Amino acid sequence: MFLLNSFLQRLDQLDKEMFLTINRRWSNRLFDELMPFLRQSEYWAPLYLVLLIFVLVNFKIKGCWWTIFFICTVALTDMTGTYLFKHNLERLRPCSDPDFSYHVRLLVNHCSGGFSFISNHAANHFGMALFFYFTFRKVLGNWVWTAILWAASIAYAQIYVGVHYPLDVLAGAVWGSIIGITTGRLFNKHIGFAIFEK
Repeated sequence: MFLLNSFLQRLDQLDKEMFLTINRRWSNRLFDELMPFLRQSEYWAPLYLVLLIFVLVNFKIKGCWWTIFFICTVALTDMTGTYLFKHNLERLRPCSDPDFSYHVRLLVNHCSGGFSFISNHAANHFGMALFFYFTFRKVLGNWVWTAILWAASIAYAQIYVGVHYPLDVLAGAVWGSIIGITTGRLFNKHIGFAIFEK
């Protein structure tokens, strides 16, 4: 038990050091403007709406099923992130931790409510990105990688603006990826676009 506690304390220390590196030492004017923009849903939600319209128009009934799977992916990542992780682990956000918040360079109007581990932004976007990757990789080719880069940039923004630790984001990305891969493979197995059919 002592070794476990010692390991967890060291991990927490490394996590905070990495947070300070990203949030303070690697800061620059461009990212100070860009990163708060990236984490705001009102800016990227239209992109997902356009994607859903594209799928529905081009793939008809299968597009409807794809949309249902896509929404289920987001719902799973968001609900499990909140109720399985956040409500049980109750890790304070860096910007709301009274012992640490004075180190934080907060670039948003307020510190987000709720707990920090895991990052739902990271989980949701990596879930969507991996679902998109697995269902569209043979339709769009290498362009599907842009979804993963997009998710990574949004995840990174959570640390940069001061609302999540790196481990929150990493765990969220892994968890979201697991769900996105699972729902993507289920879609391909049971429905799939024409290119997946044998």
